[in-house]
Amino acid sequence: MSKIKRYFVTGLLITLPLFITLYLLFAIFRFIDGIWGKVINYYLRKHLGFSVPGLGFILGLITVVIVGFIATNFIGKRVFQGLERWFLKLPFIRQVYPAARQIVDSFISKESPAFKKVVLVEYPSKGMWSIGFLTNESFEEAQNITGKQLLHVFIATTPSPLSGFLVLVPKDEVKILDISIEDGIKLIVSGGIVKP
Repeated sequence: MSKIKRYFVTGLLITLPLFITLYLLFAIFRFIDGIWGKVINYYLRKHLGFSVPGLGFILGLITVVIVGFIATNFIGKRVFQGLERWFLKLPFIRQVYPAARQIVDSFISKESPAFKKVVLVEYPSKGMWSIGFLTNESFEEAQNITGKQLLHVFIATTPSPLSGFLVLVPKDEVKILDISIEDGIKLIVSGGIVKP
């Protein structure tokens, strides 16, 4: 019986990450495919009697490339800037869009990445240490009120490093770890099982 248990645990350790990865890829594929795919496949089924799975995904990727191509040209840049200014005048969108844009820019940008360093802070209380990511180093209003230089630290939750808490911690209480951002993310996603 102990051998069966060992085989099961070993099999689980091998197959579970694979299934989770495939599930996430499939969920992303279905989401992107659903944007264009529903409309196009509706017309294909109605007029030709068949549908093409994945067509929406392919068209979604092509759309992103075309928009990127147009936006990098001088005229396209001006057109998109004008559209963005108009877009920002719409109610509700002007509150959500700039934040979403900043988040996407910071995750994609290589010059100023969202996570700058992996740090250790005493959070949620003294004596309890949490792994976090340094995201910024200045918030003038908070520093004026507290009289301390505060660092922005994002404390990610396990298993998703994209959800968590923002805490402002005095600079002298932040311990910078000598590990890469990738290793820090692995540590959090694995719940501390994978050591850097």
